[in-house]
Amino acid sequence: MSDAKKVGNLRPGWKPGQSGNPKGRPPGSRNRVTLVALAAMEEGADAIAKKIVEMAKQGDMSAARLVLERLVPPARERPVFLHLPDTDTAAGITQAQAAILRAVAAGDLLPGEAATLASIVEVRRKAFETQELEQRIAALETHK
Repeated sequence: MSDAKKVGNLRPGWKPGQSGNPKGRPPGSRNRVTLVALAAMEEGADAIAKKIVEMAKQGDMSAARLVLERLVPPARERPVFLHLPDTDTAAGITQAQAAILRAVAAGDLLPGEAATLASIVEVRRKAFETQELEQRIAALETHK
């Protein structure tokens, strides 16, 4: 098709590249097919839920897993109480890492929790190291 034919098909007053709806579709609006599908699902939701629970009671493990996933919230982080030594020195940081390792070995901490704590102590170690290097550089510069 040539551009001349396209321009001829436009409605009067519209220019090429101009939208008939310059604001576009409103944010969050759904198309008609989605709305019809949602309405159909809402109508049968109670019956579907009852059937899945019934199947779970009869021993269908897939249905049971589906019910449990919806009823039991996923595990979230829990507060961890672990006494750590002062981390203002290199020795304290080393002792803190050792305390985390002992807590995992004793079963007081889960490995994932220990990894999180160890990464926090590692960030502290890096900050301590940076501070110590800054002090050494400042001392060297004053002795020049």
